[in-house]
Amino acid sequence: MRPLQTVLPAVTCTVQSTFTTGLLPSGHGCVANGWYFRDIAEVNLWRQANQLVTGEKIWEAARRRDPTFTCAKLFWWYNMYSSADYAVTPRPIYWADGLKLPDIYTEPASLRDELVFRLGEFPLFNFWGPNAGIRSTEWIARCARHVYDTRRPTLTLVYLPHLDYNLQRLGPDHPAIADDLRAVDAVCGELIEHVRKDGARVIVLSEYGITRVSGAVHINRALREQGLLRVRVERGLEKLDAGASEAFAVADHQVAHVYVRRPERVGAVKALLEGLPGVDFVLDGEGKRSAGLDHARSGELVAVSREDRWFSYYYWLDDEKAPEFARTVDIHRKPGYDPVELFADPKLRVLTARVAWRLLKKKLGFRYLMDVIPLDPVLVRGSHGRLLQSLDRGPVFMSSFDSVVLGETVHAANVAGVVLSHVFD
Repeated sequence: MRPLQTVLPAVTCTVQSTFTTGLLPSGHGCVANGWYFRDIAEVNLWRQANQLVTGEKIWEAARRRDPTFTCAKLFWWYNMYSSADYAVTPRPIYWADGLKLPDIYTEPASLRDELVFRLGEFPLFNFWGPNAGIRSTEWIARCARHVYDTRRPTLTLVYLPHLDYNLQRLGPDHPAIADDLRAVDAVCGELIEHVRKDGARVIVLSEYGITRVSGAVHINRALREQGLLRVRVERGLEKLDAGASEAFAVADHQVAHVYVRRPERVGAVKALLEGLPGVDFVLDGEGKRSAGLDHARSGELVAVSREDRWFSYYYWLDDEKAPEFARTVDIHRKPGYDPVELFADPKLRVLTARVAWRLLKKKLGFRYLMDVIPLDPVLVRGSHGRLLQSLDRGPVFMSSFDSVVLGETVHAANVAGVVLSHVFD
């Protein structure tokens, strides 16, 4: 086992893209879990097309060495339309009436029906949201075992998300985390034991470490109060008008990309952000180059919170004017990451009845809004994204084939090379 030196921002999409390409964000372009698409003036998070990731992928490099090499990419991000041989990733069905149904995308397409027949429907609502828990990780592990047994890929990449949930809900020092560790260890243990019977070499690694937090930095509200962020009012509710704003932030855990419309205002916006309580530092052009974040998709500025804080995406000043999606699980329409989606609103005393009524409307085919998510960022107790000063609390790299793991630490940009050594050494 070695400490893993991750990259900034230490978030899922960015780090996994570094793992698969060996490049920093300035090279592969995935500067966060989402960013502002300047050409369409829209913020998009959690997109899936692998074409968003620039650079040669690990499985492509392996095929150059061995044309018979195959790769299964299971629930790693940017998993659609890639050159990997096998792929499985969440892909809900969105109906025109607002209905969202669990489903998966697979390559080849026939693998979808095969997995659903053998394993049942993918438990999407246990993968994210207030009900997120071990059930989705168990399904993914069974999926990995099935693909391994039936396709025999040379390399299998498996993402098991379970530890993400309560570490953010409760914080890393909560006693309940020990139960989560035991639960995911049992799932991992079964999968590892199964593949090692065939002599498979196994790597276990994580993208980031999670720190305890005690509050959020409302970076967009600060920009709005200075007249820099604009909203559009729709039926009394406010939507971020990114294209019309002089400056706004795409908040992503403990890192926020701040997009500034006019170059002459960058200095003033930087000074404003540096004065906000909870902000540790702000990267400008030179800072982004030093951090490996100098890419056209990055904001003109990148703000990093203190270790005990995180950035909310909230831009409204009155909760009564919050957009309708704010109180729902909606990872695509929110212009920033929202960990409060892991909670059901504790103020709703009749929560069970409210959810049951919504589900009844769903079954009857009526339009409904599952508005049960609170607007209380204080509930969140754990976050990540910044680089930690102590490697002891950061991510780890573990291997069953230690002769190719050199040095005291493993850098995220070197993971692809170490994986290839496991395959070809």
